[in-house]
Amino acid sequence: MKNTPLNKRFWKTVATRPEQDGFAILLDDRPLKTPLKAPLLAPTQALAEGIAAEWDAVEDKIDPRRMHLTRCANATIDKVMRERDSVARMLAEYGGTDLLCYRAESPEGLVKRQAAAWDPLLQWMQEAHGVELHPVSGIMYVAQPEEGQKKLLEKVQTFAPWELTAFHDLVTISGSLVLALAVVEGFLTPEEAWEASRVDEKWQEELWGVDDEAAEAAALKKADFLKAARLLDLLQG
Repeated sequence: MKNTPLNKRFWKTVATRPEQDGFAILLDDRPLKTPLKAPLLAPTQALAEGIAAEWDAVEDKIDPRRMHLTRCANATIDKVMRERDSVARMLAEYGGTDLLCYRAESPEGLVKRQAAAWDPLLQWMQEAHGVELHPVSGIMYVAQPEEGQKKLLEKVQTFAPWELTAFHDLVTISGSLVLALAVVEGFLTPEEAWEASRVDEKWQEELWGVDDEAAEAAALKKADFLKAARLLDLLQG
């Protein structure tokens, strides 16, 4: 397929510029737009510079897979801002099936390891947010206290659209609303949260060894998890 101006680098310079509603990213003085043709405006200078760096790094052909912040910007402006309430509700529902609540029935070593890694986080949720989450053994669904679920929804609804975009990846990649909140609020580092999400996988690796294909998939997920945490940092300026 022949390269076109839509997928091949056509600009010489990349810059940022403050605007009334944020910071624009300019390609040869032309401001970037989203796929739906909305102005692509970052809420902080740091994020705008991060997006600009992705475009400046393009050598020949545009590869969206290498432009995480740009993709997040497009998703935020074209989707999350338009569907904020539904996105928040979807993410809050993870609190009812949180990874940290579903425990192994055996072997004893794994049961103890899960408790050591996850019980302090459930205790933090109760102390910091007044949300009680009950761990259960097995994989059968068990409803969590309704009052706590309401509080989780109220908490998630306080996030601005850009924060929801980062939060979405933290939650969906880890499978845990608790771990995502712990990262957002600085209770855990992103690396600590990632390790906490991998207790079961680490146990299996110790028993049966590392599967190369699974390890590669996990590395990609970790990279995306850390990118979401970086987006949060850039949003804070």
